[in-house]
Amino acid sequence: MDKIYGFLIGPGAWIAFSVFILGCICKIGAIILATPKKDRVVLAYFSPKYGFRSLIHWLIPFGTISMQENPLFTLVSFAFHFCVLIVPLFITGHVVLVETFWSVSWWTIPDKLGDILTLIVLLCLAFFWGRRLWVKEVKFVTSWTDFLLLSLVTAPFLFGFIAYHGWIDYKLMLVLHVLSAEILLIAFPFTRLIHMFVGLLTRVYIGSEFGGVRHVKDW
Repeated sequence: MDKIYGFLIGPGAWIAFSVFILGCICKIGAIILATPKKDRVVLAYFSPKYGFRSLIHWLIPFGTISMQENPLFTLVSFAFHFCVLIVPLFITGHVVLVETFWSVSWWTIPDKLGDILTLIVLLCLAFFWGRRLWVKEVKFVTSWTDFLLLSLVTAPFLFGFIAYHGWIDYKLMLVLHVLSAEILLIAFPFTRLIHMFVGLLTRVYIGSEFGGVRHVKDW
């Protein structure tokens, strides 16, 4: 188990982060390069003013009509995306690993807070699982790939939470935590998870079109 863990935090981590970074760059670059051929209107009517105005409104909780009409989903969605970014980046164990291997460090959140934020992530994921399973209009458009993506996101947080509390074999849970996290990083650029980056570009484009062409708000 120690050898597996050593590989995962060594060569495995390099492979996972390399695929993640290069994959995201290639994916976003391909979209940008294809834009002039597929939709010249985007460039002709692109407006930083309207694009970023729209982006800001959609990044503010309850900043749009659709968010206000679905308060529970909005609250869960914003809580999830906030925590899913904060926990991996600022939890002590992760920062210590980065400092050990790359001599780079930044501030961390208290372990207790990290534990609470991880629990929030898991509760939000349970909510998303429930919507896919029991809400008719969501279940109708759900396929096995949606459950696979939910599983990919759930696994590292669940195994990490269990390992932190020592409920089951610590070394096994730690290995599963790191392994599932690296699988998630590798899958990220090639699945709909990339929406966390591409969605920002899409929102700027929609804002430009609605504000600069249609002269209406898109929120």
